[in-house]
Amino acid sequence: MRFNAKDLALLAKRPSGCFDKEGKLKICRVVGDEKLIEPRERWCRLKGNLLFLMKNKSSEASEVVILERCWVVEFRSKTDVSIILKFQSGEPDLYLEAASKSDCEAWAVALGEANSEGLRNKIQQLRKLIMEIKEERTSDEARQFLPSSQVDTLGEPQFTSIQRIANEPKLEFSLACKGLVAATRDRKLNTFIQVSVVHPAEHILTRYSSTEIVEGTRDPLFLTGVTFPPEYPIYEETKIKLTVYDVKDKSQDTVRTSVLPDHKEPRADTGRSFLGCTTFRVGDLVKSKEQQLTLTLRTSDGGKTVGTIEVNLVKMGEFEDGEMDHITTDAQDQKFLCFLPLKSCSCGFLSATCAHNTENLERMTDRRAKEECALVRECTAPEGLSGKDNLPSLNAVLKNPICKLYRFPTSDNKWMRIREQMAETTLSFHVPKELINLHIKEDMRRNQELKDLGELAPHWDNMRKSVIAHCDQMLSMYQDTLAELGKHTGSSFKSSCSKGEKTLEFIPINLHLQRMHVHSPRLKDALYDVITVGAPAAHFQGFKNGGLRKLLSKFEAERRNTGYQCIYYSPENTAKAKEVLSNINHLQPLISSHADLLLNSASQHSPDSLKNSLKMLSEKTELFVHAFKDQLVRSALLALYTARPGCVLKKPAVPRSSAEEGDDLKHQDHPSQIKRQDSIPHHSEYDEEEWDRVWANVGKSLNCVIAMVDRLLEKDNSSKIKEGESDPSAADCKVLHAGGDWYEQLYPLVITLKDCMGEVVTRAKQSMAFVLLQELACGLPQCLMLTLRRDIVFSQALAGLVCGFIIKLHTSLHDQGFLQQLHTVGLLVQYEGLLSTYSEEAGMLEDMAVGISDLQKVMFKVIEAKSEDFLPIITGRREHYVIEVQLPAKMFELLPQEIKEGKLLRMYPVLFNVGINEQQTLAERFGDTTLQENINQENLELLKEYYNLFTEKMPPDCLPHFQEQNDLKGLLENLHQNIQAKRRKNVEIMWLAATICRKLNGVRFTCCKSAKDRTSMSVTLEQCSILRDEHQLHKDFFIRALDCMRRQTQGALNESDDPETGCLTDNKPTSRHFYPVALLLVSSHLLVVWLILSLALLLAKYQ
Repeated sequence: MRFNAKDLALLAKRPSGCFDKEGKLKICRVVGDEKLIEPRERWCRLKGNLLFLMKNKSSEASEVVILERCWVVEFRSKTDVSIILKFQSGEPDLYLEAASKSDCEAWAVALGEANSEGLRNKIQQLRKLIMEIKEERTSDEARQFLPSSQVDTLGEPQFTSIQRIANEPKLEFSLACKGLVAATRDRKLNTFIQVSVVHPAEHILTRYSSTEIVEGTRDPLFLTGVTFPPEYPIYEETKIKLTVYDVKDKSQDTVRTSVLPDHKEPRADTGRSFLGCTTFRVGDLVKSKEQQLTLTLRTSDGGKTVGTIEVNLVKMGEFEDGEMDHITTDAQDQKFLCFLPLKSCSCGFLSATCAHNTENLERMTDRRAKEECALVRECTAPEGLSGKDNLPSLNAVLKNPICKLYRFPTSDNKWMRIREQMAETTLSFHVPKELINLHIKEDMRRNQELKDLGELAPHWDNMRKSVIAHCDQMLSMYQDTLAELGKHTGSSFKSSCSKGEKTLEFIPINLHLQRMHVHSPRLKDALYDVITVGAPAAHFQGFKNGGLRKLLSKFEAERRNTGYQCIYYSPENTAKAKEVLSNINHLQPLISSHADLLLNSASQHSPDSLKNSLKMLSEKTELFVHAFKDQLVRSALLALYTARPGCVLKKPAVPRSSAEEGDDLKHQDHPSQIKRQDSIPHHSEYDEEEWDRVWANVGKSLNCVIAMVDRLLEKDNSSKIKEGESDPSAADCKVLHAGGDWYEQLYPLVITLKDCMGEVVTRAKQSMAFVLLQELACGLPQCLMLTLRRDIVFSQALAGLVCGFIIKLHTSLHDQGFLQQLHTVGLLVQYEGLLSTYSEEAGMLEDMAVGISDLQKVMFKVIEAKSEDFLPIITGRREHYVIEVQLPAKMFELLPQEIKEGKLLRMYPVLFNVGINEQQTLAERFGDTTLQENINQENLELLKEYYNLFTEKMPPDCLPHFQEQNDLKGLLENLHQNIQAKRRKNVEIMWLAATICRKLNGVRFTCCKSAKDRTSMSVTLEQCSILRDEHQLHKDFFIRALDCMRRQTQGALNESDDPETGCLTDNKPTSRHFYPVALLLVSSHLLVVWLILSLALLLAKYQ
């Protein structure tokens, strides 16, 4: 090409306002990865497709670069401010370095639009804009002929909604192409379809999703469909654009990045070429008689036909006859491509906006990985799959659903359809906030109890002051964390890149629900759910000294050797002290209220009400008395007395049997025989039998109240009989007079009962608070830090458990066998762990094991919702929590009577862990796997315990029926043998545990470090296995289905589409992120060779 040098020099010297962009850049030529010279600063001016390079702003142009047949590559790290121009001619690349990141991005966009192709894109967009303006003018002209009143009622444009079932996607369709034309006759096409949406109100083209790549055919049939979730704003007037691309260079397609605005088409030189496109209205597809459109694909100028594309409307539950004929002839020979994972690329294929925000790249991969998780729990609730009654309560827990649609062939040449749905849960933040609030109240109450111990000897008083000071610091930390969580806005889950943030340490990582709805032509519809979450662990505190399992064991050993400084109480005694204090705080107000009701019934002279009040008072008082039968209270009172200044022991205690204590309660029937005791003496003699007398007085007072009530009722009955025979009116007057007598006779007895109970409460509270003082003083500050760590891990584990229970309850409301199992035996919760036993992950596994074990102390209770707030309510204390799950009235009526009456539902959590990554290979070769073996063995015993309870209390027909029923006893024995075998990376343990869980109606969890790669690889493989084994997936399509589900979507995402930024817009991302299976099954022999070679290189380097 020939140029006029004078004209170019004149153009370069024009005023600044005449150029598209200008500024300082450092420039040099690059061959491969090596720069020919050091970058030199140049003044650059861009005009059209000409880039002028000048030494300074006033000098002449020293070089002119023609921006044709080249592409822009931008480096996407946070610190890099450089871009490279690559030329198809093979000449050296041009390296451009800007002064700042924003300047670099601006130059990248300007250079990307500077060639003739960019000009053609602008012309094309202008043509579209002109057509849209013409359409708007036509509608405006039509409005001029309407009456003014009718025009006013029109207001904003009205769009026609699509009719759909509640909670179902608005629109779903599948795609297939025929007769695609290649650029050369002998080329085999590797095609995919990019789906974009034109919103009728905004007239903006938004990239939505894309299919998988189908290789080696001109008639591709795509297994991945397109689905729009229920809240997506799509109408009959919405237009959908389908663009077909041919992938030329598959390796470069995921590496090169062309910085383009959202409405621009990618250039053909980025590893793929544009074949054709077409557009259709949603209303045309929905209203078509055959629910199908056959569209013609044309080139961008609209002149050449390059094939056809078929769009089939999909409705779950409906099948077309003969649909498999196409697949048996064409699809068997097609090859499907799974993209390389995003982490293996230097820069992903993203949109311009997302390219400008590289810090979101890692956070995007979390959500992409989450979308791939398999759904491995069958839920038999056909009547409730799309019911409207459970929508409000489910919507209160789940949000931001993302859907994917697939169609896979079955072994009998029919189509089955699979809808995959992922949803966040509001419980990720709700449960931890409720839990922290309970911790704050419990710790404040404990601190007050320590202050109420009274006067102590100097040694113990100093110890108490130190403990209270440390407890106040921890309390302040909890309060600060709760305040920070209250300020949180944005997404309702914590991404893996935030796992080290202190303010979010109570929040579970990547907690999501994964659901798969399978519709087979000859089988019953099925739902499979799994909860995926990062391993519950204290990431902020780190794992330098191990996890909770090791730290608790070490702490307990150190406490035994504390010497004279404090009194050692075992963990069992400490837990008993906490239980006694909890019972006191719970029962004392109940007894007081029932005593007041008894007096009220006496004043009203109501015999029936008096009997009921006495019955409730007796039950609660007996529970109160039995709560202090433990020897711990007596010994703690003695220890507390010795801690007082100037204590003197009167005589040794004589143990009394429970039979003797019971006899005292029976023979005492009058309040005059009860001698009131003073508070614990400080400078006087202490009788160790004093507590027995004080404690027994409560029972004696209750017996006095019971005897008096019986006497009053007996007299009332006899007087009624006598007076009724003589004079009825006189009997009524006698009753009125007797009402006052009842109250006057019961009042002193009730007051005595309250006083005795208050005396017991004061002494018991002080003694149990003294026990807690010893626990805290023996391990400051380690004790409080371990409590904090345990609270953090438990909070993460509990949030997932609550989510799993609520989802399981909603999907199984019509399964009477499951509901019977729930209140008779309890719910099995199986955690599948994929953590290694090497380095930090060993500490995570220790945290996770303790956190899941602590879930045994959680009970659930189902209540009827009294308002529109369906979020669960958490009550209780450490070591004992009750989760109240609220259901709407219509759903609550479906429950068995036992559950409706408030029966507490037990949980049986079990954890089976098998490390599968390369770090586990190191642990098996050079480390220790004892931790994993012990955890699996312990949880096998728990699983056997649940199985024995199940077989004892439940009929055999309650088990879910699969096509081939295996004997559960045989599966357990097989699991036992595999755990005892201690084979390396024995994934058979996971398969067996998951199978047993499904057969026992359990809830399935899958966890790894961040609930991304390993979690996704494991559960997607299991998902496809379920489709093959339970739904007759065609054996030749197993790998294709697996690749399709594990693929990373070709196309682009906008910044607003990043689910982890908390700004989910209408354009839902459907991208995926996975490593190949081979990366998880690393050969141990190759790894050893790699280690030897690395060691040799290190030795050679430092010699």
